[in-house]
Amino acid sequence: MRSTDDLTTRARIRDAAITVFGEQGFGVGVRAIATAAGVSPGLVIHHFGSKDGLREACDEHVRDTVRTAKMEYIENPSPGGLMRQLAEIEEFAPGMAYLMRSFQAGGSLMKTFFEHMVEDTEQYLRAGIAGGSIKPLRDVAATARYVATNNGGGMMMFLQLYATEHPGPVDFRKALREYADRMMLPALELYTNGLLADSTALDTLTAQTAQ
Repeated sequence: MRSTDDLTTRARIRDAAITVFGEQGFGVGVRAIATAAGVSPGLVIHHFGSKDGLREACDEHVRDTVRTAKMEYIENPSPGGLMRQLAEIEEFAPGMAYLMRSFQAGGSLMKTFFEHMVEDTEQYLRAGIAGGSIKPLRDVAATARYVATNNGGGMMMFLQLYATEHPGPVDFRKALREYADRMMLPALELYTNGLLADSTALDTLTAQTAQ
């Protein structure tokens, strides 16, 4: 069994890696991560086996952080809970920077990361449907993939535009706050009230698919 100090060191390395990967990309070396964490490169390898092993641990932690926050609200929706998450949104900045770097990097780890995001989104949707906070859906799995793709792609586009408007290193805390200020209200209105005035387009596509 690992000691408490060992677990704390592992978490410190992982958190430093999330920040460094988010700021500099996945081409950064183990030595830079070790320096940020205040440990030796050998200790990084001791805890994670390799740089890929460290990245997998980072993936899981970022995923778990997002999953916990979303599930907390889905299972216990409240005005206070929503406002608290909006007030604390800057705290997600290191994870969001890491997430965007992962999408930009591509490759098998990114593909696995995205598929896990789709699985998590399906869990949120099913929990919301069961709890009554989300309307029933025709195909929960397909909707989960759409939501994950749309949210990830939309965030990437926003950050690209933000970087163009704000030359220099991206301040992800400010970017995330600006994203929330610009996007949350129209997104919630669209999800709550819908967009189309009638079901003609949906009925047409459903009938064609059935044929």
